[in-house]
Amino acid sequence: MSSSFGPFDGLRYGLLGLPLAFVALPLYVLLPNHYARAFGVPLATLGAVLLGARLLDALIDPLLGRLSDRLHARSPQAVLGAGAIAAGVLLLGFGLLFFPQLLVDPARQGALLVAAAVLLAIAYAGYSMLSISHQSWGAMLGGDALQRGRIVGWREGMGLVGVVLASVVPALAGLPAMVGLFGILLAIGWVFWTRAPRPARAAIPRVAIDLRLPLRRPAFRRLLTVFVLNGIASAVPATLVLFFVQDRLRAPASLEPAFLGLYFVVAAASIPVWLRIVRRWGLARSWLGGMCMSVAVFAWAGAMGAGDAVPFLVVCALSGFAIGSDLVLPGALLAGIIAEAGDQPHAGAYFGWWNFATKLNLALAAGVALPLLGLAGYVPGAREPAALQALSLAYCLLPCVLKVLAGVSLWALVIRPASGGSTASAPVPEASQ
Repeated sequence: MSSSFGPFDGLRYGLLGLPLAFVALPLYVLLPNHYARAFGVPLATLGAVLLGARLLDALIDPLLGRLSDRLHARSPQAVLGAGAIAAGVLLLGFGLLFFPQLLVDPARQGALLVAAAVLLAIAYAGYSMLSISHQSWGAMLGGDALQRGRIVGWREGMGLVGVVLASVVPALAGLPAMVGLFGILLAIGWVFWTRAPRPARAAIPRVAIDLRLPLRRPAFRRLLTVFVLNGIASAVPATLVLFFVQDRLRAPASLEPAFLGLYFVVAAASIPVWLRIVRRWGLARSWLGGMCMSVAVFAWAGAMGAGDAVPFLVVCALSGFAIGSDLVLPGALLAGIIAEAGDQPHAGAYFGWWNFATKLNLALAAGVALPLLGLAGYVPGAREPAALQALSLAYCLLPCVLKVLAGVSLWALVIRPASGGSTASAPVPEASQ
């Protein structure tokens, strides 16, 4: 494609990120809280179900990446057709997950958990196929570091709009409205994607698809290591935030949309700022700056307790700004690795492993944090000091430790080995802006 990637190009490509992120927040943040409070599912049991479903989902992502590469090698129309099928599967699984009473009696907890596990697998499969195909499409559009940042920025920026909607719609309009709105947004996003700029045919020749190729690239292995550590650090508070707000801060339910909405609004607004920072510091050093900011903010949150709702709004805003770097810069670094290796025909395989790591992060966050909290004596609604202290440690301290490890790994594995001309560490020259 042309070296310019204008706003309308960005909107047509990136809009599908809105419904994909809209569905992600309910699946990864609202669903555990919903099943624990509405159906009385114990945290340890719920964590085990989520861990199993997410691990299965993670394991199939590399295979879906290979399928995506085959579809891209065939034609853009094949990718879009598969995307439509995946969208339908995703909508079906998502809708029934929040209304399992349409399938089973929620009082029969065993049947409820089996249904939830099956529906999670269905929803995750549709979500993963659609996400991988969409991400691969963006990586194949090419461009310099700044343009790659813009492509990812449009996708993630629209995604943050979707997350903001998902954070307020359930509280203001209820779960049925949330599911209905998601279906409408998904259809619109797919239609816009069909009109997006298309990768040059030369970038997607018919080649043998090698699922293991990305793992043989040292640069990808190093970046993936950092991404996993950083991703677990972000997934733990995402899983626990509603428990922290409701029980540690004892904030009124009316403020929950404000906490989530402010976090994601600031994250969306921060993306242009991070892209300007990239011009001076480069992708990897800018990402390291975002990690350092996250640690400082969450360390402050660890000292908060009942009645600290207003200070926590400040935490939400600052951590939202910091997370903007996580949303844009790792994906741009990955696109640069793919381009520098000349592996555009295998972009789906890269994003298959990338999404595998993302799902593994979420699985570990739910499958480890929730059972450990249960063992520490915390249950939803707890007021015992020891239980609330365990919640604070899991929500604040553990992510800080993991973020520090991720930052050290980023410096040691990506920034230091990078040559002066690498898109990972070098500022973007003015001529490319």
